[in-house]
Amino acid sequence: MAKTFVFVNQKGGVGKTTSAINIGAYIALAGKKVLLVDFDSQGNMSSGVGVSLDKPTVYELIAGDVEAEKAVKHTMIKSLDVISASLDLSGAAIELVEQERREYFLKEALEPLKSKYDYILIDCPPSLGILTLNGLVAADEVLVPMQCEYFALEGITLLLQGVQKVQKTHNPDLVIGGIFFTMYDSRTRLAQDVVLQVKSYFKDIVFNTIVPRNIRLSEAPSHGLPICKYDPECAGAKSYEKLAQEVIARG
Repeated sequence: MAKTFVFVNQKGGVGKTTSAINIGAYIALAGKKVLLVDFDSQGNMSSGVGVSLDKPTVYELIAGDVEAEKAVKHTMIKSLDVISASLDLSGAAIELVEQERREYFLKEALEPLKSKYDYILIDCPPSLGILTLNGLVAADEVLVPMQCEYFALEGITLLLQGVQKVQKTHNPDLVIGGIFFTMYDSRTRLAQDVVLQVKSYFKDIVFNTIVPRNIRLSEAPSHGLPICKYDPECAGAKSYEKLAQEVIARG
C-alpha cells in the first residue's frame, strides 16, 4: 500500500508545489511508483509536470463522476503519474461545506489507487481550509516546506496546531514526516539563525538537506518539466535528489 504524504504550508510562495513535484520526480527515478495529486485549484503541480488541466481532474474524482484510475494521467517520467486539478476545484471548497463526511472525500477517492503506487504525494492550497483538511485526513505523513525567514517561525506553530487538531478529530495516525528548508540564502544571517532555531526545537523532525534559492528551480515549471529533466546538474536539482533520498530512507 502506498505511503501518502501531504505537503502543507498556509503561507504561499514557500516552494511547496515545487518541492512536491521534484521530490516526487526523484522518488520515481529511484524506481518507485509515484502518484502526484494536485489538490490546489491553481493547478500549478499539473502544469509543472507538463500535464493538461483537461477533464477528468481531481474535482470529477471527488465528485464521484469518474473512476479513480481514469483520473490518472501519465508524465514524461515512466513511473510518475498525476491527477490534475483545475479551477473547478475552487468550487469544491464551497460545495463540501454542506456535505456529510466532508473531510473524507479525498481519502475515499484515493483508496482504490493505494495498492498501485509506492508513494502518493498531495499538494494542497496555501491555506488551512477544507481542501487542506481533506489532504491531511487522506495522508499518513505531513511534509512541511519552510522558507528561512522570521514570519515562517510564527506560521509553523499555527500549522502544527492545526495538524494536532486533525490528529485528535479525524486522523489519529497522522504524523509529522518532516520539515525542510527551501529558498535558503547562505549569505544572510537571518536564514542561518532560522535554521538553527528550528533544528534546535524540532530536532530529528528536520531534514538534513536544505534547498537553496536557485533560478533554475523557478524556470523549470514554465517548461512543464521537473528539475531532473530541465537541469539535473544545477544546485537545486542536487538538493531535491538528496531530499528525495531522505524521504525514502525515513520509511
